[in-house]
Amino acid sequence: MSIWSRIGDALSALAAGEGLSAVFDKLRTAPERTVGFTIAVIALGAKMAKADGQVTRDEVTAFREVFTIPPAEEANAARVFNLARQDVAGFEDYAARIARMFDEGHGALTDLLEGLFHIAMADGEYHPKEDDFLARVAAIFRVDDREFRSLRARFVPDAEPDPYAVLGVAPDAPLEEVRAAWKRQVRESHPDVMMARGVPEEAVRMAEKRLIAVNRAWEEINAS
Repeated sequence: MSIWSRIGDALSALAAGEGLSAVFDKLRTAPERTVGFTIAVIALGAKMAKADGQVTRDEVTAFREVFTIPPAEEANAARVFNLARQDVAGFEDYAARIARMFDEGHGALTDLLEGLFHIAMADGEYHPKEDDFLARVAAIFRVDDREFRSLRARFVPDAEPDPYAVLGVAPDAPLEEVRAAWKRQVRESHPDVMMARGVPEEAVRMAEKRLIAVNRAWEEINAS
């Protein structure tokens, strides 16, 4: 059974009158947690789309870069998106329910935040309301400020990315500390590690871009 068929089953299991946010409390264990992760990206993406007031074709394309949706399953994906957009529950309620699916500090929450950054930047603009949205989600996920700034440095091209911010270390950090941070991010981006976190196979593609960014940052610092 495909992940999209399992998503359809999860939606069908919602009781009459239950909002989409209720689904996360029922998907705490593998492999159901992978289903929950995928729903979470769609749902929070829908909520984030409301933050800047519009959903662009580029954002839809960005979502498709993360998840391969077979034509026969597009209705399930669209249903999740529309349920989230119509749900009276705010994004903070969604984020809190998702956070409860994972242990504190679980890497899947950072992976999810990374996917949201990818979608936010799909139209080439980073709206202040999107920044507020993502910062609040990060706080609910207990992703610390340094990690959040590292994500933002990789995705938001305000200027040439600060290599120290990309690796999440202070500019005056010793080289060995920087090397350790680089190795940790490379290790955490390994497909086997990501799959163990309950990340859908399609979402592992984002790790390729992450590796390019962290390796470039390390090379720049090591050469200076």
